[in-house]
Amino acid sequence: MLDWFRRLILVNGCLLLLFSANSWANHPQPILVMGDSLSAGYGIDLNSGWVQLLQEKLESHKFSHAVINASVSGETTTGGAARLDKLLKTHKPSIVILELGGNDGLRGQPVNITRDNLSAMIDASLNANAQVLLLGMQIPPNYGARYTQMFSDIYPELAQEYQVTLVPFMLDGVALNRELMRNDSIHPTEEAQPMILDNVWPYLEPLLGEDDAS
Repeated sequence: MLDWFRRLILVNGCLLLLFSANSWANHPQPILVMGDSLSAGYGIDLNSGWVQLLQEKLESHKFSHAVINASVSGETTTGGAARLDKLLKTHKPSIVILELGGNDGLRGQPVNITRDNLSAMIDASLNANAQVLLLGMQIPPNYGARYTQMFSDIYPELAQEYQVTLVPFMLDGVALNRELMRNDSIHPTEEAQPMILDNVWPYLEPLLGEDDAS
């Protein structure tokens, strides 16, 4: 009788684990991308943008994650901070990719406002049990050496303060290459999108978890 009872517990335990595994597989872990036109695919086919290429790369590497692109062209950190709480509650992401601040800098917004907004977004994401990947941004030097340096310093300072992963500059190798930038010298071309993903992927992959890859 005791052996039969033990076998019943073992079988039920295995069925529970199998059900849990299947349920998890059918509900991919969300990755929320909060960005501006650089992530919204401004001026290019949306299917060619780096965010869509990220989804394809995740699938090809057998990661069970679904990318939710909440990026809006023209978005500022103020707008992103206002939208984030609802998105966190709705999607419950496991990872939040923050790609914001460029429009703040181009508008000459005080650095402390940009920093405070990004800080609030990181804090909200961490409190929602999401990992954060912060994408560093830089602005053209014509805004003055002091302002451009203060702006670019926001990202490593916040990454260190909150101990989150930082992509030093998401447009590294792209921003200064005229062939990879549109005529406005702000938005990357379609050809540049794989390079942007290549800049992001090495920092994102460790956050995905080794157990999620086959």
